[in-house]
Parts: sequence; C-alpha cells; structure tokens
Amino acid sequence: MQIPKPTDEIKELFRSVVPDAPAIEVKPMFGNLGAFVNGNMFAGLFGSAIGVRLLDDATIAELQTIEGTGPFGPQERPMGGYTALPSAWESTPERMTEWIQTALDQVSRLPTKQPKPRKKQ
Repeated sequence: MQIPKPTDEIKELFRSVVPDAPAIEVKPMFGNLGAFVNGNMFAGLFGSAIGVRLLDDATIAELQTIEGTGPFGPQERPMGGYTALPSAWESTPERMTEWIQTALDQVSRLPTKQPKPRKKQ
C-alpha cells in the first residue's frame, strides 16, 4: 500500500483549521498528520485529504450528504469512523474548521486513551 505524502501547503492548512488548545496535540503519523485530544484522534491528514472522526450517527449522516465527502484513508482500506471533508473546502477553511470542531467536541467525550506499552526487544 502506497501512503501519499502531503504537501507543505496542505500540512499548513491542516494545522490552521485544527483548534489551538493545550489539550490538542498535532503529530506526525506515517508521513501525514493527526490531531489528538486525550490520546484519541479526531482529525487527520492523508495525502491531500483532511478527515474527521464523528461519533454521532445523525452528525455522520449530515456530513455524508454534502457533495465531495467520502471515505478517509487508503482507498483499499479506508479508516472506519472517519469521513473525508470535501477538497473544495480548501478555499473556505472555515467550513473545515466547523466540522473539525464538531469532531473535537464529540471525540473529547471519550475516555482518555492510555498509551500502549513499548514492546520489549
């Protein structure tokens, strides 16, 4: 599976639409970026696609009715629970910010994810 690399411009856009708060951590993941709250990812970057994790079925259905949304992650194995935001929204990042904030609000209610112990060598 080939993992697409994001451009510096899309990385900058991703960082600009993720809220800046002490509880939020943006970190590299497989050459892309992920945004985490309490150890749980709520938004991610995969190549040029920005995706969000939503937990509420009604909210998921609402987002998926918008033209340009779709599966997030590798085409052969998309990430369950994540929806890619329309690429057309790159020109209106405030739309992305709204959905990323919704994802943050929902995912922040999950229990804190404990880090996995390192495997012994």
